[in-house]
Amino acid sequence: MSDRRKFMAQLGATAGVLTLSGLLQPLKAIGWPQESDFAEALKRVNGLAPEAAALDEDFWSWVRSSYTVSPNIVNLNNGGVAPQPKPVQDAHIRYYQLCNEAPSYYMWRTLDAGREPLRRRLAGLAGVDKEEIAINRNATEGLNTVIFGLNLKAGDEVIVSKQDYPNMLNAWKQREKRDGIKLVWVNHNLPSEDENALVKAYTSLFTDKTKVVHITHIINWTGQILPVKRIANEAHARNIDVICDGAHSFAHFNFNVRDLGCDYFATSLHKWMGAPFGSGMLFIKKDKIKDVWALLSNNEPDGTDIRKFESLGTRSFASEMAIGAAIDFHEIIGAKRKEARLLYLKNYWCQKMMKVKGVTINTSLKPQFSCAIGNISIEGWKPEEIDARLFEKYKIHAVAINWENIHGLRVTPNVYTSLADLDLLVEALTEIAQSKPDAK
Repeated sequence: MSDRRKFMAQLGATAGVLTLSGLLQPLKAIGWPQESDFAEALKRVNGLAPEAAALDEDFWSWVRSSYTVSPNIVNLNNGGVAPQPKPVQDAHIRYYQLCNEAPSYYMWRTLDAGREPLRRRLAGLAGVDKEEIAINRNATEGLNTVIFGLNLKAGDEVIVSKQDYPNMLNAWKQREKRDGIKLVWVNHNLPSEDENALVKAYTSLFTDKTKVVHITHIINWTGQILPVKRIANEAHARNIDVICDGAHSFAHFNFNVRDLGCDYFATSLHKWMGAPFGSGMLFIKKDKIKDVWALLSNNEPDGTDIRKFESLGTRSFASEMAIGAAIDFHEIIGAKRKEARLLYLKNYWCQKMMKVKGVTINTSLKPQFSCAIGNISIEGWKPEEIDARLFEKYKIHAVAINWENIHGLRVTPNVYTSLADLDLLVEALTEIAQSKPDAK
């Protein structure tokens, strides 16, 4: 993440590398009816730096038209799970119907053959070797595979933070209870724009007993991005393994998994990639694969083949193969354009709300520390009260956060979110902030 400080200056460096015809080929292949219109929209931004493209509302209106989101609800909880664009839905349905023609034949002999090409594409996006990528169902499954698969013994120390995701903390607590490992806790005070302090919060806890440091790339409660690479470098200097929870970072902002320096990385593709629900990806460094036992049964659970982590039995082959359509759509928009737009949307509403009395923004606006996810508190209001008021009066769907020392409303727009949606959010939050507590 070292180059993120120069975000706005460097975003344009690789814009427009792919030809327009090459980008649109996947849409032509599935006969997407909007393909010709979208080609015109792409021409508008293909020569622009991403930060300039982020402001082109005509282009993003065409992106919005690729979704089937409800016109009756303003969905600003895309951080939990995101809707899929229409081409992904179409591919999923097509594969699902194919499977039902002769399930065991089309699932095992046709669609299953697509896993290796898909593995190559995911590895290309992540910037790693295809022999380091396993395709699974979500970040929880991927991270549990590593957490329960590592050879740890009583007394070994694992560093986690109180702001990590509950499923991961519960897995570590189970190992603590079962195997006698020791959990050492970081307690972040967020938001933070002090990278040195964020690094020190972990490295100050390193001892000769520390075996693993678990880092959440972007903390889902507030959108805080952590300096994974710097922490990983310090950890590796002491022979400490690094697990990175990338549930919210992959396909959200632009980075290379290899460059993070982590040994293990898992993500949910049904979040910012917009892939079918229940699709995910696990990365393990090639030389570490042998050190992780397969979570589910396998003929060689301690082997060196990344595929040992894919022994899931019967699963949705349609969902898995439709990941390819999500990758197509992601690449058509462009990773850097997408990042620039998501950052712009978060800052758009946050900057307006910063001017309202009684409001606290619990998220940095700087690109090296945040992107799409924002968190807001309003004096005199509990997060769940804000959440309820937003939906009851304005039909705006966000989510209340009460976790450890974080209390606020989380707002997560996506590429289909319009400025009109965010203007309504600002109007609603301003009305709430100006209401007296006894007027709730």
